[in-house]
Amino acid sequence: MRVYSGSIITCDQSDNVYKYLVENRGEIIYVGDQLPQKFKNKPILELGEKALLPSFCDTHIHFSNFAFFAQQLYFQGITSFQQAREQLQNYVNNNKPKAVIGFGLSAHSLKEKHLPFRQELDEWCSNLPVMIISYEGHSLVVNSLMLAKPPPKIKELRGYDPEKGLLEQEAYFLGADFVTSFVSPLTLLNNLLKSVDLLAEKGIGMIHPVEGIGFPRDLDVDLVRYVARSQKEGFQFRINFQTMDVDKVLKRKLPRIGGCFATALDGAFTPLDAALKEGYTNNPDNKGILFYSDDELIQFAKEAHNANLQISFHAIGDAAFEQATRVLETTILANPREDHRHTIIHACLPTEEGLKKCSELGICISAQPVFLHFKEEPVEFLQEILGERHKKISPFRKMLDMGIHISGSSDGPVSSPDPIRGIHSACNHYVPEQSITIQEALKMFTYQAAFMGFDEKERGSLEVGKIADMVILNKNPLEMKTENLLELKVEELYLQGKKYKGKQGLGSFLLRFLSRKGRKKKI
Repeated sequence: MRVYSGSIITCDQSDNVYKYLVENRGEIIYVGDQLPQKFKNKPILELGEKALLPSFCDTHIHFSNFAFFAQQLYFQGITSFQQAREQLQNYVNNNKPKAVIGFGLSAHSLKEKHLPFRQELDEWCSNLPVMIISYEGHSLVVNSLMLAKPPPKIKELRGYDPEKGLLEQEAYFLGADFVTSFVSPLTLLNNLLKSVDLLAEKGIGMIHPVEGIGFPRDLDVDLVRYVARSQKEGFQFRINFQTMDVDKVLKRKLPRIGGCFATALDGAFTPLDAALKEGYTNNPDNKGILFYSDDELIQFAKEAHNANLQISFHAIGDAAFEQATRVLETTILANPREDHRHTIIHACLPTEEGLKKCSELGICISAQPVFLHFKEEPVEFLQEILGERHKKISPFRKMLDMGIHISGSSDGPVSSPDPIRGIHSACNHYVPEQSITIQEALKMFTYQAAFMGFDEKERGSLEVGKIADMVILNKNPLEMKTENLLELKVEELYLQGKKYKGKQGLGSFLLRFLSRKGRKKKI
């Protein structure tokens, strides 16, 4: 049993802040301003200027991708071809790989203002296949050796540009699926385990990973399931299977289906294939791409909905957002189901009509507020391609005022998972009237995130009877100016009342997974 004394930010539905919290055997047994006599002789942790909050949750992360790239060849922060080339060559020299697979270059951050194409990559590395996936995860570039590797049918797909070695749209998805053939299961498993510790360092105690990226027999889905079951310190997973094959999900007894890749309705802003109702400002003839017809999506959504699965769709452009809400509306009204919590991921450019449907039908949104202050995709670029529409991106204030449930996420590895950055961005929208309060931003990554996974009765707020998943921050965010929120630091993560220690390895994974207790975990 332990008593916490100081600023206890509960993130409950009433936004209560208390002076005391008592935890016993992983459960919160008291919160309030007056410490009952029976607890006064128990160990007390004085918070001082610090604050205790619920642990954070990331409701949209490509966990296998993040785990692999975070510990391999991650280009975020690179600003020139020279830096990228040096990092690539150092990686080759130090790791002796069979192929070079990197992630995170942004044309907006590079002084050359475009990705390195096939000719540059051939100069950087001519003896190994090379693939570099752009920061937004919807385009990639390859050298000549890699270009010759994927199945021949890639040449027939939209977005295939062999001259540049550039793969976008459907060609991108096939190319990204193919890259899994270069990743050994053991390497991926080891990276997954290590990456749990990376997330815990940011105060994250739960994630909603989206899996299904082309591994044979959907190996990545099953490896993440096994890692979820092996957790000995209480780290939580709520897996989303990126597929339209409902039987695959039911066979694994997973309650969620969707995400990106197979369930992406459109592309992204940088490759100009996010689906828009009106053409791009810098290319009016281009409205982006919708990958599916309404009929195709409705057939899938009805099957998933009728199987009691929670559905999530990737939708970035306003045309894709309207398609997602239109499809979900048709599905829900055909067979009303209480508390479905179907979700739209990103919802970057929502429409008034679509938001009304979200509000009326209980459709949730998994947002990435960090993108509002994202140097890999700066506001100036969004203004160039969208004109005045860029002011309508992620209108969090409007969404909350309409009663829509919005959770926070990173879209990792697109951005490196860090809830504090997301909280700061949500409170400092580049359209000031769409900024939200610090309490509201905290709840995007705590209570609302737990709600998104049907976990709000057990987690997401510091209330009596809930699991003591908690984080200690170096300062009380409620006493800070919004512009200073990046000064917040995670000092400790507690899961089920115990300080997270980490340092997971393959040995402990195998022991935990083979135990009966490990096989019964909620995922």
